[in-house]
Amino acid sequence: MKAISVLGSTGSIGTQTLEIVQEFPEQFRVVALTAGRNLGLLVEQIQRHSPEVVALADESLLKELEERLASLPADQKPQRQPELVGGPGGLNIAASWDTADLVVTGIVGCAGLLPTLAAIQAGKDLALANKETLIAAGPVVLPELRKSGSRLLPADSEHSAIFQCLQGTPWADNARLSTGVPTPGLRRIQLTASGGAFRDWATADLEKATVADATSHPNWSMGRKITVDSASLMNKGLEVIEAHYLFGLDYDHIEIVIHPQSIIHSMIELADSSVLAQLGWPDMKLPILYCMSWPSRLETPWRRLNLTEVGQLTFNKPDPAKYPCMELAYAAGRAGGTMPAVLNAANEEAVAQFLEERIHFLDIPDLIETACERHKSDRVDQPQLDDVLAVDQWARTAVREQVDRGTRRLPLTAMAA
Repeated sequence: MKAISVLGSTGSIGTQTLEIVQEFPEQFRVVALTAGRNLGLLVEQIQRHSPEVVALADESLLKELEERLASLPADQKPQRQPELVGGPGGLNIAASWDTADLVVTGIVGCAGLLPTLAAIQAGKDLALANKETLIAAGPVVLPELRKSGSRLLPADSEHSAIFQCLQGTPWADNARLSTGVPTPGLRRIQLTASGGAFRDWATADLEKATVADATSHPNWSMGRKITVDSASLMNKGLEVIEAHYLFGLDYDHIEIVIHPQSIIHSMIELADSSVLAQLGWPDMKLPILYCMSWPSRLETPWRRLNLTEVGQLTFNKPDPAKYPCMELAYAAGRAGGTMPAVLNAANEEAVAQFLEERIHFLDIPDLIETACERHKSDRVDQPQLDDVLAVDQWARTAVREQVDRGTRRLPLTAMAA
């Protein structure tokens, strides 16, 4: 039985991970949970899984959590009372918990970076669903992985697809993953993208885009921030940077392909020109399960893929004029050093400003590009953790200040008001 620590247990990745644990109680058990502010759901998870330790990002909520657990009727109390810890230090304790075999990193944004590093330094294997770990801090994380011997297994559907395809090659040396060493025989990676909320919009019509439009994904049910990233294709640009660090290919050999059906989750081209693809219904539970069960595969009762039901698979090149964030991500990746951290933080802040309806959707790439341009003279080529954290905060502040200073395009709802 594999012992699992779940970072971000009340979020999308965390709840799906715990659903898998429930479906396979003889394969997995939960030893650690971390969460933000959703105490109601967290208490239910503690009741169901009886973890050894629970960490709250907001330390001020620890007393309330303790009171809620104490007030449960006797027949509803968890089998064990977990150790309760809080704040950044508490998250690190849960991430590096001694009895955990695998840490699922579902904390969104750079908030997940420090506990992920704590897990790596403790020698834990990771199911990585936190993009920022490699995007913002790849030069910091890769040496730590080599030092600790931790294995980093990609839980994103696209990178999981690449990883699964590589298992079918003669060069499936799993120790190479996340070392920055190119996989022999791997010529090209093709990351598939749904195209997001605006895939069927004309570029000129994006001037009319509202928050409601950008947060309506045609294929997936996701959080608002990632859905906006999908609409701008920034999510795919960030995945290009992540793929570079995971699989060691240079940026000229990592491509983005629009695939509206979201059935092929990504493809690899090998040295002999063969192309391997991983297919399945759009469901995040499959890549999460593969991380949890790897190197084995578990039989599931889940819906089987029927290609005759799908009917057709189509592919298109993404239009750089429609998706400028994609090109910004490639540029930041090629610049390297601290530039991807600035790109990621500037995007997070710009999307937050858009969701608050302070800027227009088309302002997002403008704000990101300005932050990256300003950072060029200060870019650190071989950053340490402190450098990454510093530029992350600088980029967020720079975007907020630019929004406060400038008169930018206003969302349609604001103009109507």
